Amino acid sequence: MLAGNNLGGVLLSSQPNFAWFTAGGANGIDLSREPGAGALLVRSDGKRFVLANRIEMPRLLNEELAGQEFEPVEFSWEEEKASPGFLAAAAQKLLVNGAALGSDIDIGSDALPVDGQLARCRYQLTSSEIERFRSLGSDAARAIGKLARDLVPGETERQIARRASDALAAHDLRAVVNLVAADDRIQKYRHPVPTDRRWEKIVMLVACARRDGLIASFTRIVCNGAIPDELQRRTTAAARVNAKLLAATRPGATASELYEVAARAYAAEGFEGEQHLHHQGGACGYRTRDWVAHAACEETVQLDQAFAWNPSITGTKVEETCITSADGVEVLTTTADWPQIAISVQGQEYLSPDVLSL
Repeated sequence: MLAGNNLGGVLLSSQPNFAWFTAGGANGIDLSREPGAGALLVRSDGKRFVLANRIEMPRLLNEELAGQEFEPVEFSWEEEKASPGFLAAAAQKLLVNGAALGSDIDIGSDALPVDGQLARCRYQLTSSEIERFRSLGSDAARAIGKLARDLVPGETERQIARRASDALAAHDLRAVVNLVAADDRIQKYRHPVPTDRRWEKIVMLVACARRDGLIASFTRIVCNGAIPDELQRRTTAAARVNAKLLAATRPGATASELYEVAARAYAAEGFEGEQHLHHQGGACGYRTRDWVAHAACEETVQLDQAFAWNPSITGTKVEETCITSADGVEVLTTTADWPQIAISVQGQEYLSPDVLSL
């Protein structure tokens, strides 16, 4: 990537890229911001530096970068705050012969923006990342599954969201997205931020759980008593859309092609146009979505790339996280104790989460 852009080095300041390049390290202090506290400089000759103020440097070296051979470049927090371009200037001094600098975020300088190119560098997961992802997906889905089976009608969405956050935290997981919808709010809102609404018959939980930088996304729906026929019909239809998306998620497939797969699948199920009411998901990893499939998206599926598809039909949704391979997709967030809908596409069976009846 550096050679292709004629860069002498690149500054990695964003929390997702820091986590990626350090195999799960964290530079996040203020999670309301994209930049972390401390940045990495990767030079074109392979030399690596960590740039941080004296508040952050000891922890980064001792806890996040131990044994990773980053040369520290420390400065005062006053210097950093005094000039918006201080970090870029400090990085530029470390490059050879005044070479050009790239950056994943705006650092108040003429550094070349390369966040899109960096994202493509991390699309194909390494074997160790895949193992971390498998463990993350299993732990997150089991934690939310156990919580879901213990839900009691009358709890508010906010109470459930708090319990979901705690359940994930017990496995060193952080809920970066934590949505809950009770009863009629499932029909009304695709992104239901929790409220004081108490659930009576149906509740939907949506979680994007992060550990060591990687994020797994999934949705679970719970019903108090017998599942209404219409909810079951729509959920099964969404599962068929999901199965067709999973079957089509192969290396070389384009995002626009996958979007069309979803659109045709909705129409075949009698729900034409539902794709316009919510995005269908797409590639993921160190962000909840690296890209979302739509008609104008030119991204291409890579081998060993993570995806989270979330087809929805008004009143229901199915969502899991998977990884591509030469033989198909491996779903990471399926658990044996959650009811599944099995759909066959071209002789291959694909599982989607069904509604859980309590």
